[in-house]
Amino acid sequence: MDQKSKTLFKSIFNITVLVSALGYFVDIYDLILFGIVRIPSLTYLGLRGNQLIDSGVFLLNMQMGGMLIGGLIFGILGDKKGRLSVLFGSIFLYSLANFLNAFVSSVEMYALLRFIAGVGLAGELGAAITLVSETMTKETRGYGTAMVATIGVSGAILAAIVGEEFSWQTAYIIGGILGIILLILRISVFESGMYKSIAKTDVAKGKFLKLFTSKDRFFRYLNCILIGLPIWFVVGILVTFSPEFAKTLGVKGEIVAGKSIMYTYTGLIFGDFISGFLSQILKSRKKVVSIFILLTAIFVMVYLFSQGFTTFQFYALCVILGISIGYWAVFITTAAEQFGTNLRSTVATTVPNFIRGSVIPITLSFELLRQSLGLIYAALIVGIIAIIIALISLYNLKDTYGVELDYVENI
Repeated sequence: MDQKSKTLFKSIFNITVLVSALGYFVDIYDLILFGIVRIPSLTYLGLRGNQLIDSGVFLLNMQMGGMLIGGLIFGILGDKKGRLSVLFGSIFLYSLANFLNAFVSSVEMYALLRFIAGVGLAGELGAAITLVSETMTKETRGYGTAMVATIGVSGAILAAIVGEEFSWQTAYIIGGILGIILLILRISVFESGMYKSIAKTDVAKGKFLKLFTSKDRFFRYLNCILIGLPIWFVVGILVTFSPEFAKTLGVKGEIVAGKSIMYTYTGLIFGDFISGFLSQILKSRKKVVSIFILLTAIFVMVYLFSQGFTTFQFYALCVILGISIGYWAVFITTAAEQFGTNLRSTVATTVPNFIRGSVIPITLSFELLRQSLGLIYAALIVGIIAIIIALISLYNLKDTYGVELDYVENI
């Protein structure tokens, strides 16, 4: 390894990147874990039949609602009080909620704790990407954010293993322990120099509503959100309802949603790694995101119109779909790079949580169309619309590879 490679390696695998990555790892672990332990945990609480579905949807919506609110709270706090304060506060809330989740005795208590966990988790990714973007050089920050996402998404694999091998109570306790370990590790991380330079000035910071008072800022923000639509179309529709799609498409064998999710997130690990490094090689965020959105369009068509797959072929397609939507890291990095230091955390933390919230209108649209068009064509129409909107939004954003981030928004 030559000196240049050694320097690059050290800059990527620094304590800030690794601890930020582990925060996202815990985030993904929790998101995936609930889908795996939903049935055994609700069965333990005495629910049966349709109650398992109805209460499961209710709990998921409570968690997603918590993430929407938490994204807003922690995004603003990240700009007002600092990136590190968010990383400490968010993981503390999450860890507390997860420990208590192991001892729930009612759906109402379960829902409250899922909401609190959602609020806590919401601060992780945006604050991590912001901190890494601001502490690395403009030439190397794409590598750093790619590592955050790549390591983070692998939390899905741990969730799948823990959810299968341990009781649901133990799985939640393990999540809480992971959070506490992360909290201790974060003591060694330093605040962003860019943030410290404006911390004690009179510059307006974390003014969320200011994103809507300027046409330019509003459309930058909206476009940052919308380029993520295909990711959550694939996860929220094609993967979540994979058993139903498999039956309609005549897949030979039983398809389990939990396995589809695990294989898709396995693909995401590789996708995030490839897209992040490719954006550095091509020196362009926009080119890479456009390539991955177009790949998503191709493999969505393959998924919807392939008949008679074996279970192996179907799960392999889930991996490929995961790779194609693996522009998550570049997507959040692009959002962070679009805005000044005094609004960067607000944007980078709210964007991923708002796009996660897009699962609600996406699934509602799918359900509405499914009644008249059927499963395949309902998914086709919703998918095409999501992909077209994402491409238009991407076209309207400037490419931010290599731009200087040490500036503030005039608000």
